[in-house]
Amino acid sequence: MKKLMIAVGVSVLLGACASGTAMSERGGGMSSNPMVGGAAMYPTKDIVDNAVNSKDHTTLVAAVKAADLVGTLKSPGPFTVFAPTNAAFAALPAGTVDTLLKPENKPTLSKVLTYHVVPGRMDGPALMSAINAGGGKATLKTASGGTLIATMSGSNVMVTDAKGGTAMVTIANVYQSNGVIHVVNKVLLPG
Repeated sequence: MKKLMIAVGVSVLLGACASGTAMSERGGGMSSNPMVGGAAMYPTKDIVDNAVNSKDHTTLVAAVKAADLVGTLKSPGPFTVFAPTNAAFAALPAGTVDTLLKPENKPTLSKVLTYHVVPGRMDGPALMSAINAGGGKATLKTASGGTLIATMSGSNVMVTDAKGGTAMVTIANVYQSNGVIHVVNKVLLPG
């Protein structure tokens, strides 16, 4: 009976996640991409072409440009990007973003940004499947070579970085031509 209840619970959670309700308040499936930063996100555009239109991601876009990662994120991928908002960058200690954007800190900036990128397309259902298969947590290998840990807290996906910081996915399943974006409320930091 207990196994049946767990299976039903996982089925409900996966079904809700596929429709975009379990992973975020505003997430959506492929047929109805959510608005991000007041802009429509188009599944026919790549990660960069969509991100530049989000007023909530101007710091991320500036950082991607400063790190010379535009070409990478416009390539076929696919990529899963955990995209921090401007508010997430603003929550870092004073001066951190300005320091990272300096040309001499380009390697560090690149490492921080690629730590938010997981090769492959990990949309909500794929993340839920990985979390379930991992007994409640999924270890995700990032493009920088680090790892992120994805877990559930109620109906929210939480992503924990190498320093123990945790970000919540606030908008899930923003489909792109070369992957998927999950908006997060914190900047994730590599070890």
